[in-house]
Amino acid sequence: MKTKVIVIPEGKVCDYIDGKFRNDTPEEYVRQTIEKRLINEHKYDRDQINVEYTIQIGSGKKRADLVIFSDTKVEKNQENIKIIIECKSEKVEANNAKEGVSQLKSYMSACPNSEWGMWTNSKEKFVFKKYVDDSGTIQFMDYNDIPSADGNLDDINRPKRTTLKNASDDNLLFTFKTCHNHIYVNEGMQKQPAFFELLKVIFCKIEDERNIPKPLEFYATSEERANADGQLTVKNRIEKIFDRVKTEKKNAKIFEANDSIKLHPRTLAYIVSELQKYSLLNTRIDIKGKAYEEIVGANLRGDRGEFFTPRNVMNMVVEMINPTIDEKVLDSSCGTGGFLVTAMTHAMKQLKTDFTKDIGKEKEDWDDYEKKMFQDKITDMAKDNYYGFDINPDLVKATKMNMVMNNDGSGNILQTNSLLPPHEWTDDFKTRLANALQVDKKSIKNKDDIAFFDVIVTNPPFGSKIPIKDYAILSQFELARIWSQDKKTGKWSMTDRYQSSVPPEILFIERCYQFLKPGGRMGIVLPDALLGSPGTGYIREWLIKYTKIISSIDLHEDTFQPGNGTQTSVLILQRKTPKEIATEESSGQMADYNIYMAIVDKIGHDKRGNTLFKRDEDGNEIMLPEKQNVIRIDEVSSGDKTSQVESREKVVDDQTVLVPGIFQEWKTNEGISW
Repeated sequence: MKTKVIVIPEGKVCDYIDGKFRNDTPEEYVRQTIEKRLINEHKYDRDQINVEYTIQIGSGKKRADLVIFSDTKVEKNQENIKIIIECKSEKVEANNAKEGVSQLKSYMSACPNSEWGMWTNSKEKFVFKKYVDDSGTIQFMDYNDIPSADGNLDDINRPKRTTLKNASDDNLLFTFKTCHNHIYVNEGMQKQPAFFELLKVIFCKIEDERNIPKPLEFYATSEERANADGQLTVKNRIEKIFDRVKTEKKNAKIFEANDSIKLHPRTLAYIVSELQKYSLLNTRIDIKGKAYEEIVGANLRGDRGEFFTPRNVMNMVVEMINPTIDEKVLDSSCGTGGFLVTAMTHAMKQLKTDFTKDIGKEKEDWDDYEKKMFQDKITDMAKDNYYGFDINPDLVKATKMNMVMNNDGSGNILQTNSLLPPHEWTDDFKTRLANALQVDKKSIKNKDDIAFFDVIVTNPPFGSKIPIKDYAILSQFELARIWSQDKKTGKWSMTDRYQSSVPPEILFIERCYQFLKPGGRMGIVLPDALLGSPGTGYIREWLIKYTKIISSIDLHEDTFQPGNGTQTSVLILQRKTPKEIATEESSGQMADYNIYMAIVDKIGHDKRGNTLFKRDEDGNEIMLPEKQNVIRIDEVSSGDKTSQVESREKVVDDQTVLVPGIFQEWKTNEGISW
């Protein structure tokens, strides 16, 4: 059977609702994201929605971005419009006289039965419910959200566990940006403090979702948002949840006992109303990860060589290295926690398979007790097996949040300089690490005592601008020594002298090796210069001596763009056992083995960060339609029904998704069992 392929002309997008080609603009990106929300979250039928609908206003005509009719059967005329939505680019302000919320209100006023309207630019969102007052004047009331297809307003104001929505596409990112922007603008805070206030509220949302089987308390009704007393009621309700958050052991070292939510009641009520409709626990991890890591990166990116790893690269590395349920996993420079969340998610798939088999039910059939049992298994796995270190205390907090939002594991995210000699680690750090690993704290003395982990996945900070010059640090590492090369043989030999300064990524190679158990494996992102430059040959010789190089993946030069144009590679390494090293040294011969090598020519985005899509021979973007099952409201019975819709999505031009599968075949042929 031939696959249907739709060709998209240059500079165009295929509309999610009507399939027409439209100009690929920032405004169109917002509209397409909202369209997906209408279909996948609000459960409207495509036949209810018209794009760029002409509205008669007096003697003139205007085009509304999106209109929704009362049902699929009514005539598509102006009198039957139920909802009007205007989508703008981020540059358009809500108070803009021509394109702001006043434009939306004029459209709603011209449509007699249009009760609802929404205006958004992805950073701001306004929802209005239209009514006529006693004097016959049209008024607009601020509301939390537009109604879903079933018209139930109760769930808009106070959602139930059964009505929480899983976010689709970039709508969670939109919500996070809207909330952060609202705090930044209305509270007079800088971006970073605003971000941490948002984190507090997100923690409350997650805590409330986990408080099974009690009713949800994380909500703000439209009526409460509208007056000072109601806003104060919301603040008191959320602060009670925050008190529970602070007492949770897994949130230790994130919040102090005297911490409080520093937002004004009006702001807090708005933030709560924006977040309340989503299930942060059940939304797909890739959607949560993209939303969270993008907003973290925009607010916490530092100046210590921190360039957060793209999600596609993390997925590739984790799939290749294949961490299992029982293995201890470390990211020694955890940043926002992306590698750890990806690794934990990978292991959770196996955990879910095993649990489903044990109880004889698929996930959608689990009751509250079984859901709680599975969550406890995740918590136990995360507590025992996932560890993250970072020197930046703000990034440690961000990683803890990322782990909590993606099913737990925050307890082993610790702030430290991973390169310090172990005897200089703080007592608090060593105590917490020893307790988590169930080892004697006194046994952690030096670099030879820290081989605790089965798997390491990491992207260490790199760059000549942040060299390590501290002799106490340098003296721990063979790679910090001065090495000399024999001109005749090309062999490198280590001297007793140390370099005056060393880029951090070189030291992290050896520190990660020290952290690994013999036979353990690591996936590490490194600059290409280390792997190809003649002057760094000693690093490659050291790697060959102490590790088995399983794979080398050459990444596209735009991988870390925008922001960093460093050419990078991924190395998959396995630490040799003392016996393997001794055997090779006594024989004077290194073991002969194959190495899996690949070049990623397509990374899915350009140097500006814009997504790149696959194209046909003529240079036009292509799209592979997929059938998706969507739950819709049954118009006849009280239940729901499932129907199929065609998802019109362009195909990202990204080769990282191909590498793990080919690698798995190669690994099987080589007899590698992990």
